[in-house]
Amino acid sequence: MRKPIIAGNWKMNKTVEESIALSNGIKRNLFNINNLEVVLCPPVTSLSDVKDVVLDTNIILGAQNMHWEKEGAFTGEVSAKMLKTLGCKYVIIGHSERRTYFGETNETVNKKVKSAITEGLFPIMCVGEKLEERESGKTFDVVSLHVEKGLLNVDKKEILNIVIAYEPVWAIGTGKNATAEQAEEVHKFIRNLLAKKYDREISESIRIQYGGSVKPDSIESLIKEKDIDGALVGGASLKEESFVDIVKKASRVVKEK
Repeated sequence: MRKPIIAGNWKMNKTVEESIALSNGIKRNLFNINNLEVVLCPPVTSLSDVKDVVLDTNIILGAQNMHWEKEGAFTGEVSAKMLKTLGCKYVIIGHSERRTYFGETNETVNKKVKSAITEGLFPIMCVGEKLEERESGKTFDVVSLHVEKGLLNVDKKEILNIVIAYEPVWAIGTGKNATAEQAEEVHKFIRNLLAKKYDREISESIRIQYGGSVKPDSIESLIKEKDIDGALVGGASLKEESFVDIVKKASRVVKEK
C-alpha cells in the first residue's frame, strides 16, 4: 500500500520566529502519526531552524524550489546539494506559481527533477491545468504534457523517488474547489500515463497527491479516493489548527482503508 504524504507549502510566509512556533505546534500535535508522511516546506530562510525543531521526529523537512545546477553564478538561487545539507528530504518542483510568475517550463522542471534525484532529494513534481484550459476541455492534454516532459529521461529506478502533485491551478486560492471525483479522475489518468511510460507495477507504487486549496472539510473525501495519496496543502498549512486537523483526518481515513 502506498503511504500517503501530506506536505505543507508555506510559500513566502513566516519569519524564522513564526516558523519555529508553527513547526513546534505541529510537532506537539502530530507526534503519534505514523501511517502517513508529514512534510513541512518553510521558506528557505527558515529551513535550518525548522530542521532543528523536527529533528528525530516523524515530521520531514522539504524545500519549495531549487536550481538545477550544482553551483555557479546564479544570484539568489539554491542548489539541491545545499538543500540536502540543510536536512531536506523533499523539494517541490514546478509549482504553478513558479510556472506562472517566474517562467518555469516543462524543460526547467525536468532539469530540476533530474538534479534533485542525483543529489538524493525526493522531488514533488507539480502538474495541473489553468481554468481556461479546463473549460476548453484541455485538462488531459495539459497534464499529459506536464508529466511526459517533466519525466523526460527519468528511468524506472528514478521515478520511484518522485511524488507527483496534481494541482488544478483554477482551484488554488480562487475559492473554486475540485470535487473528490474530479480530482480522482485526473489522478487515475496520471497513474495510467505512468503505467504506459513505465509499467503497471511502478505506476501503482507512485504516490500522487492532490493540491488545490485543500481544507480540513475536504481532505477526507479526497483521501478516500483510490488514486489520491495525500495532499499538497497551501494556505491551510499556515495555521497550526487547520494543518493538524487535515493530517489527523487523513490519518483516520487511511486507518479505515
